[in-house]
Amino acid sequence: VGGAGQRCTRFDILPVNYTFEVQAMSAEKLPFILPAVFTVGPRSDDEACLLRYAKLISPHDELSQHVNELVKGVIEGETRVLAASMTMEEIFRGTKSFKQAVFENVQLELNQFGLVIYNANVKQLVDVPGHEYFSYLGQKTQQEAVNQAKVDVAEARMKGEFGAKERDGMTRQNAAKVDAETKVYTVKRQGDGAKEEAKVKVEVKVFENEREAEVTEANADLAMKKAGWQRQAMVAEVEAAKAVAIREAELQVQVVRTNAARQTEKLKAELLSKAVVDYEMKVQQANWELYNRQKAAEVLLYEQEKAAEARRAAFFARQREAEAELYAKQMEAEVAMGDAQSAYLSAMLGALGGSYAALRDYLMVSSGVYQEMARINAVAIKGLEPKISVWSNGADAGEAGDGGAMKELAGVYRMLPPLLTTVHEQTGMLPPAWMGTLTGEPSSTSQ
Repeated sequence: VGGAGQRCTRFDILPVNYTFEVQAMSAEKLPFILPAVFTVGPRSDDEACLLRYAKLISPHDELSQHVNELVKGVIEGETRVLAASMTMEEIFRGTKSFKQAVFENVQLELNQFGLVIYNANVKQLVDVPGHEYFSYLGQKTQQEAVNQAKVDVAEARMKGEFGAKERDGMTRQNAAKVDAETKVYTVKRQGDGAKEEAKVKVEVKVFENEREAEVTEANADLAMKKAGWQRQAMVAEVEAAKAVAIREAELQVQVVRTNAARQTEKLKAELLSKAVVDYEMKVQQANWELYNRQKAAEVLLYEQEKAAEARRAAFFARQREAEAELYAKQMEAEVAMGDAQSAYLSAMLGALGGSYAALRDYLMVSSGVYQEMARINAVAIKGLEPKISVWSNGADAGEAGDGGAMKELAGVYRMLPPLLTTVHEQTGMLPPAWMGTLTGEPSSTSQ
């Protein structure tokens, strides 16, 4: 309980359950999910741990996101580190040892927060979607069990056939062996009976001697105790007389001490009154001096702030002047560059005899425009497989003669076969039946 002027804060130290799923990866880089439930709370039997918990954790709610992430981060970190050092087979077959190792490593980290693990429940490992290691391992184990069962059935059948023959022979051998052992046992029991009778007689004699020695020792012990009791009674009488005298002396000393304490308290009260008055006067003086120093410091700070503002204004003005000068220099450079380019183009135009077309071609070649157009055209036709058909419709196919419009009409009809063939090869479409059929294609019947 706190005294006057003190503050008291109460916090809950009941354990809290933290449930989560830890995603980890084994030494073979196989991911898996480890569901776990940890019951964590402050260590109430250790004052140092409880003090650390009160400083670090108690300002937050035990179920808050901060504490949950803290505990979860510690457990996930230790689980991932431990899983990375073990193969998936070791984790699967040694689940108990893996759980114990996680428990010990996490407890070491939680000690610095004053927390203790009251219970840790690590559930069965779960596959990560896309990495069904445990599913495949279960199928393998199931298939191995089926195969082993088939082998066991075959071995049992074989042992049954051999066992019947072997049991018949063993029965005959055991019958002969029992008869021989019965005869040996009868002779041995007769000798053991004689030995036991002699041994009992010796033990009875030894017991009688031990009882006589114990009686003698008890009598001597009783005499010694009687002498001791008489001595203690005499000493008690002397001590009682001395205790009365000592008590009287102690009471006298207490009376003297009480008088001295009363005088001391009186002197303390007088000195304390003077000290309180002196202290209040010195405090008032110190407060007055502190007030004067604070005002002087405020005046000095105000002057320094004004000086700093003046320096900032001067710096800003110099910066604006420098920016204006830089902009003017940039404009001069741009004008000079334009004049230089104009003079260069005029000189090139004169060298090419005033031909604007030659100047344009030269500029496009020097800037790589033609090369870029060639590259774009090459990319555009890349992968195409054009088919070229050459048709000839007689000796006078390409010759111009008399006939006028009939020659032009004949040229159109000569162009149709290669055009229809190209359309069929590119799109798979056939011409209508009234226009004819292509070579090698079945003719269609008009409806």
